Amino acid sequence: MDQFRELQESCPLKNQECPVIDELRRLKEDCKRLQELSQTDALTGYFNFRYLLSALEGEMERTQRTGLFTSLVMIDLDYFKQINDTYGHESGNKALQWSTDIWRENIRRIDIACRYGGEEFAIILPGTRLPRAVHVAERLRIALADSPVELDGELVRLTASFGVDVYKGRENLSAKAFIERTDRFVFEGKAKGRNCVCFEEKEIAVVPTGVTDEEKKALFNNPIGLKSERDNSKGFL
Repeated sequence: MDQFRELQESCPLKNQECPVIDELRRLKEDCKRLQELSQTDALTGYFNFRYLLSALEGEMERTQRTGLFTSLVMIDLDYFKQINDTYGHESGNKALQWSTDIWRENIRRIDIACRYGGEEFAIILPGTRLPRAVHVAERLRIALADSPVELDGELVRLTASFGVDVYKGRENLSAKAFIERTDRFVFEGKAKGRNCVCFEEKEIAVVPTGVTDEEKKALFNNPIGLKSERDNSKGFL
């Protein structure tokens, strides 16, 4: 029995509608919506920067307690300014929503997708070692590059640069410092020509790009409405 039912049971009016209880229920729902808004980016539906810091701190603390690694993927859309300049800011927003929808389809339910700022994003991968995190990032990279978006009647191929790093719990590292360290791999990817995944290569060998059976069970399954012919797409590469 919830708190509102208990109030209703104790109300002298009992079976009649109680405006006070109804108002309390509405206030509780409003508070819940406000809390969600304070944590969520309105355009993409991803968590915002403030939530990113809080969630990452929590996962890093969990790593220290359990020994289960926390990986972080930083993503920056390539040549996004050109998209805004060519097609306008509304189309730029559509490109952001398109990209984040694709990535949302390809991560686990336990993964935490956040908008870091502008066209840059972060995905926290709890309990994930570096090889698996790079595997995920590579899959996200390919999924985006293979799914052009329609902007002003043109098919535009989007790409992004990815940086991946892992926290093992042995370092005295803040969430902000972990983000900055991972972001350096994004800059490395930009310098290498973009549309790539960068990480500490000495840590791992060859990384597969397919989806494992375990991951298939954990992935989001929200199909995107627009299916485009990819041969005619225009890419900013």
